[in-house]
Amino acid sequence: MALLRLDSVTKTFHMGEVAVEALRDVSCEVCEGEFLAVVGPSGSGKTTLLNTVGGLDTISAGEVWYRDRLLSDFSSAELTRYRRDTVGFVFQFYNLVPNLTARENVMVATEISRRPMDVDEALRLVELEERRDHFPAQMSGGEQQRVAIARAVAKDPELLLCDEPTGALDFTTGKRILRLLVDLKRQLGKTVIVITHNAAIARAADRMIRLRSGQIVETVVNPEPTPPEEIVW
Repeated sequence: MALLRLDSVTKTFHMGEVAVEALRDVSCEVCEGEFLAVVGPSGSGKTTLLNTVGGLDTISAGEVWYRDRLLSDFSSAELTRYRRDTVGFVFQFYNLVPNLTARENVMVATEISRRPMDVDEALRLVELEERRDHFPAQMSGGEQQRVAIARAVAKDPELLLCDEPTGALDFTTGKRILRLLVDLKRQLGKTVIVITHNAAIARAADRMIRLRSGQIVETVVNPEPTPPEEIVW
């Protein structure tokens, strides 16, 4: 079943008198419980696509459907609830609050969620129970990213949107984060979309979409995704 559907989506940014099409006539579906990788070089439209399905960007033409509803039909309050309750965001840079502990950073999300997960359970999922009272400056980059993932998951969202989640990490730590995202999809049934410039990561996904100049140029289905620990970057 399709959780999201994009029909002929175009997004145009205007920079003075210059119009730049970040997305051009993009059509695709994202199935419930799917791990989807969106790959492409910088400027290909990956982040715009993620922001579009996350309710952060409005589109210039076409339609974006969440289940049986058009996102463009959502009121401002409904769109806020969609971003708050349905979508969990994970970014390349962790955006943790520096003067809050790991546990307190996760609590920030649970306090605004309609159906929050237990904070300690979220930290257990990312294997950081013993670091819950540490501040971001006391943790490695990989640990901070795992706190960011715990914060996103603690809202119990249907959809996890990850923008270059391994981009700021070394090879070994990046694999661990990818393994964590795959496990969240399998154990919790989350729909996960990861955007990345690293095409090797796509081998761990159920399906890969390649963007170039705002258009989908290739779609590849992985009947048997590669375990993250076996991927050579």
